[in-house]
Amino acid sequence: MTPEAQLPASSLVICSRDRPKLLFETVESVLRGDEVPTEMIVVDQSDEPHPALSIMKTERPCEIRYIHSQIVGVSASRNLGIRLSRNRILVFIDDDMFLEPDWFKNLVQAVIKAAPCSVVTGQVLAGESELPGGNAPSIKQEQQPAVYKGRIGKDVLYTGNMAAYRSVFDQVGLFDERLGPGTSFPAAEDNDLGFRLLEQGYCIYYVPEAVVYHRAWRSGSETLALKSRYGVGRGAYYAKHMCWRDPYMFSRMVRDMKGSLMNFLRHILYRRPLRYDYLISAFSILYGAVRWNIQQRRRDGY
Repeated sequence: MTPEAQLPASSLVICSRDRPKLLFETVESVLRGDEVPTEMIVVDQSDEPHPALSIMKTERPCEIRYIHSQIVGVSASRNLGIRLSRNRILVFIDDDMFLEPDWFKNLVQAVIKAAPCSVVTGQVLAGESELPGGNAPSIKQEQQPAVYKGRIGKDVLYTGNMAAYRSVFDQVGLFDERLGPGTSFPAAEDNDLGFRLLEQGYCIYYVPEAVVYHRAWRSGSETLALKSRYGVGRGAYYAKHMCWRDPYMFSRMVRDMKGSLMNFLRHILYRRPLRYDYLISAFSILYGAVRWNIQQRRRDGY
């Protein structure tokens, strides 16, 4: 086991809104790890301050910095966490995660090995269902490590399990505060950052040994609404990066929509139970793209 003192100073950013129990248990999971960050910055957008985290102390060598913020949106919260952090290495997780004990060590060591021109993302597994029909979205469970460069035709960055040097954000920019949960386009802020990284020549390293568990606390009845939000966010992300001189992002959007529609039709053809989430996903992508373009035209005065 690598002693904590041998890991460089680092800042862990966790953003949350109205999930006090999940947030507290995520913080506890971090503190149970083999190693811990130098500081843990918790940006909480909830209406009321968290009664425990606002005064929480720990015997581990980790300073807990709790910020009760009025800003809205996960991208804005992460950006605030980046600005407030004191260390060169930044780590990000979501507020509904459980972590393997060696997760932090593995992620930070991967960042050091990858060098400052890279970003590291890890494995995201579904946790055990916490209620009947519970599900966990945004899963990445490939077992082989990978290095992504250039235009790869897919989105590979999982900001719920990510680490990078601060210099990455100085060069590429912060999270787009128009995208992500809490905004009009409530997803794809991670896709947007990942695409900008790859376009500017950065590498994204996938290290499966850095394992987090995305807790399955959402009910099955939320699936359609979640698919809709994800689709709207993805559509906006595609539209943001579309250019008439470069068909790359338009072709990706078409392929995404086509895949969802084909999956829906296959269920009809083979007389399987209908999956309306596929249909909703396709139309939500289109809606998000159109809405993004309309809003940007209004903003630009057209």
